[in-house]
Amino acid sequence: MTTGLELVAIGARTPVGLTAETSAAAVRAGISRLSEFSFIAANGEPIVLGTDPRLDHRAQGRARMWPMLQAVLDQLLHTAGAALARLRFGCDVFLAVPETRPGFPEAEAQWLCQATQSHLGSHGVASRVAIAGRGHAGALAAIHQAAQRVTQRRAQPEDPVFVILGVESHHHPETLLWLENEQRLAVEGCPNGFTPGEAAGGLVLTTKGLRSALGLPCLAVVTGAGVAQEPLLRTSETGSFGVGMHEAVARAGSGLSLPADAADTVYCDINGERYRSEEWGFFAMRGFRAMRSLEYLAPSDCWGDVGAAFGPLAIILATQAFARGYAAGPRALVMAGSESGLRGAVFLQSP
Repeated sequence: MTTGLELVAIGARTPVGLTAETSAAAVRAGISRLSEFSFIAANGEPIVLGTDPRLDHRAQGRARMWPMLQAVLDQLLHTAGAALARLRFGCDVFLAVPETRPGFPEAEAQWLCQATQSHLGSHGVASRVAIAGRGHAGALAAIHQAAQRVTQRRAQPEDPVFVILGVESHHHPETLLWLENEQRLAVEGCPNGFTPGEAAGGLVLTTKGLRSALGLPCLAVVTGAGVAQEPLLRTSETGSFGVGMHEAVARAGSGLSLPADAADTVYCDINGERYRSEEWGFFAMRGFRAMRSLEYLAPSDCWGDVGAAFGPLAIILATQAFARGYAAGPRALVMAGSESGLRGAVFLQSP
């Protein structure tokens, strides 16, 4: 579906950068911050993680997630805080968090919502904070929800402003033990594992009219967003045939003229797990008209698997490529899939 949304502010905190700009520059340069962490696997070797360089290695759970998320909020407030504070009816904050798992109970998600609302309020920004998605595709689903709000609005007193946030940290003993028991950690003897990471990313979206009225820049135009549900999960006997991802991309591109408006660059959440790579192959056979080539960018080799933070961070990579002139073309596609089967896709265009 078309969105009528424009991106006006970005923020990021990743293992390779403390801001959106430095994180994107590091990924562009191929810098990797994957290193040994103070957690010993069953084979007696320390595991490798993508780790925030400013956090105490003993911290876990929300003690890791909140400092990263707060840093992202501060970047967004630096760019758009004055404009957000002027909104009579506040902004909607859609938060993407990890799916419920060992080491991340539901109470942690609710705490992050409350902390986010309090932090924005302390800076004079009224907000309504809700969890709009979970896992890799959570933030993309949040953008789709924002697009629906814009399309369906009826005589609202002012155009809406959306803050899209995603935060992730796998750095919890219970989470790492769970991944190890599931044979999903990238350690010796496990060819199908991934390298866990941690990060946070944020976006501010609004309509063209309100953006202009607030005097904010346009970093990218969100030309389409779509979601779908994949019925064949990672634990299925066959693996995914890419049906859900194809539906998400098709819905995101429903308002575009494909293949004329096909993406010049594709950003996806492939992380080393066979399931995700195989799903990409099946998707590519169905969805090739949405892309100018079958090449993709998967930054997990730089910062690890960043889970629920992937959507905002991948969009930031695209916008920085637009802004600095190294994008392959004026259009990009961001796509991701959550463990639950949620699939999300967002098309972007250079301003």
